[in-house]
Amino acid sequence: MEGLVLRVRLVSGDSMDVTYDDRKAGSEDEVVDHVVSTLSQESGVLRCRHGDRLVVLYARGVAAVEVAPRGAVL
Repeated sequence: MEGLVLRVRLVSGDSMDVTYDDRKAGSEDEVVDHVVSTLSQESGVLRCRHGDRLVVLYARGVAAVEVAPRGAVL
C-alpha cells in the first residue's frame, strides 16, 4: 500500500504532516488501526517521513492524529 498522510498534533500544540508506509497492510483501514494501536501504547514509536527526512514519532509526544482524505501538503 502507498504511504498514508497523517496530520499529527503534538502535545506542544504544533502540528506536522507526515507520511507513514506499511507495506504489509492491505488497506487504509489496517494502516489506521496499526497507527492508533501503536500510539496508544506508552512506548509506541512510528517511523514516518516528512519530505525526504525520516521522522520518529514517540507516542508520549502525540496529542492527536488526523488522516488526510486527499493528502496534506508536505
